[in-house]
Amino acid sequence: MTSVEIPYSIACALPTLAALDITNEIQHELRTSGRGAGIAYVSPEDGPSLVRVCERESGFFEDVEVLLARMIPAEVDERERLVCALLGPRTEQVPFRDGTLCLGQWQRVLLVSFEGACRDRWTLTVVG
Repeated sequence: MTSVEIPYSIACALPTLAALDITNEIQHELRTSGRGAGIAYVSPEDGPSLVRVCERESGFFEDVEVLLARMIPAEVDERERLVCALLGPRTEQVPFRDGTLCLGQWQRVLLVSFEGACRDRWTLTVVG
């Protein structure tokens, strides 16, 4: 059997929340960077969005969407900005060794966007 790495894939597409799995694309960039070990800083280029390391489980995203709707209703002005402020920093730092991200077995790097602003634009800063 041959395996194929997909650069990114849709982790979820809900009415007010979308997430792209960009783990494989980051791994590819790290391998070509020539760096052996360090920290990878992954940041979204577009707002309102953020990067998170978590398990890719559909029920989780549905629960987050419901929770955010309860905390900040859809009709609130500048809801996306408030959601991003509530969820913390937009950038995620992930250690890597031998050109491979140090993630748990089920962990993935996700680019999360709100209100249908799902774009696959992100930056990678490698230190190490």
